[in-house]
Amino acid sequence: MTAPSPSTSRRHDIDALRTLAFALVIVYHVAMYYVADWHWHIKSPHAAEWLQAPMRALNLWRMDLVFLVSGLALGLVRRGQTVAGLVRLRSMRLLLPLAFGMAVVVPYQPYAQGVANGLIAPGFGAFLLRYYGGGTWPAGAFDGWEAGVTWNHLWYLPYLWVYTVVLALLLPWLESARGQRLRRAFTGLRGWALFAVPVLPLVLYSVLLWRHFPPTHDLIHDAWLHAVYFTLFLYGYWIGLDAGLWAELVRLRWRLLGAALALLVLFTVLRGLAVQQGGWPARTAVRVLADLYLWSMLLAILGWAHHRLNRPWPWLRWAQEAVYPWYVLHQTAIIVLAVALARWQLGPVLEPMLLLAGTVLACWAVTGLVRPSRWARPLFGLPPRGAVPASPVPGSTAGTPPAQGLQNP
Repeated sequence: MTAPSPSTSRRHDIDALRTLAFALVIVYHVAMYYVADWHWHIKSPHAAEWLQAPMRALNLWRMDLVFLVSGLALGLVRRGQTVAGLVRLRSMRLLLPLAFGMAVVVPYQPYAQGVANGLIAPGFGAFLLRYYGGGTWPAGAFDGWEAGVTWNHLWYLPYLWVYTVVLALLLPWLESARGQRLRRAFTGLRGWALFAVPVLPLVLYSVLLWRHFPPTHDLIHDAWLHAVYFTLFLYGYWIGLDAGLWAELVRLRWRLLGAALALLVLFTVLRGLAVQQGGWPARTAVRVLADLYLWSMLLAILGWAHHRLNRPWPWLRWAQEAVYPWYVLHQTAIIVLAVALARWQLGPVLEPMLLLAGTVLACWAVTGLVRPSRWARPLFGLPPRGAVPASPVPGSTAGTPPAQGLQNP
């Protein structure tokens, strides 16, 4: 593969990886409507057990990839920003869309879930009056009923904001001589040390925290996920554009992919045995195996993305701006369309196809209205028109990223 010119080329693979990571989230949430025995806001009568295996294979790393890419993006916009300026910029890009999304985009989701559960009377207008008025709800009416309001799929935004603030506060140490030595030790890992060393904290979290802190996405009681996601966020920040590390990921891409697939098979077999036998020691061992699969898959994805995606794809410029509005909109679009399509009883083949196509069309249409609007753009995390920064060029180093980097929610 011919190396792009440092003076003229973008890191298209990073842009594309960010876009594809969020596209995967959208497809995953469509499938959540259909996968059998997994809790979601509403469920289809066409639930399928066969979806569990591929969904589980994705679920073990999909959000981990998103937080890794988000940390990478933060590292690329670091240079030229003070700590206060960095926090202020990210707060506007994260908290304003969160507030707008919770007030305008999300409310139909708890309404539909409450009606489906038989605990909220039909009538969206009456629901909104009660929702905005701080009313109480029957137990289990919808996810987040205890707080009265919910952020549902937008939980990623407050998590990312907290991680950004924590990392910003750590920047004086991270950019000190000792912090830079630690980063160089990380980016200097080669061969199987690149697989074995960074996964150790993830294994430690599984042994110490996983049993006691199951995922909640409520920000407060999510110690295990916070430990995992922040560590991967920090890894992404460290990786940046370190040429040696990216070259090593490309060199190892086949071995990492093979290891990930082998670990997935082993995880699937041992998970079935652990479920049958029960007991926390066996389940914790399987969880540790999931960590090994997770990290090997993330490394394989980075290596293959750099090898195959570092080119100016025709769709990439548009997708860079569309990805954040699509993330904000997609789950409400899925639920609105799922409720509407359920009346037609279209069956387990045609209905999912229409649901996915309709979600894509709805996100595309609304984003087309948002992008030219000066007042709507900040509500969906977009910078002012004409102010979208360019992605860093390959010649930049991770320790001193250029002032203009990826815009990532």
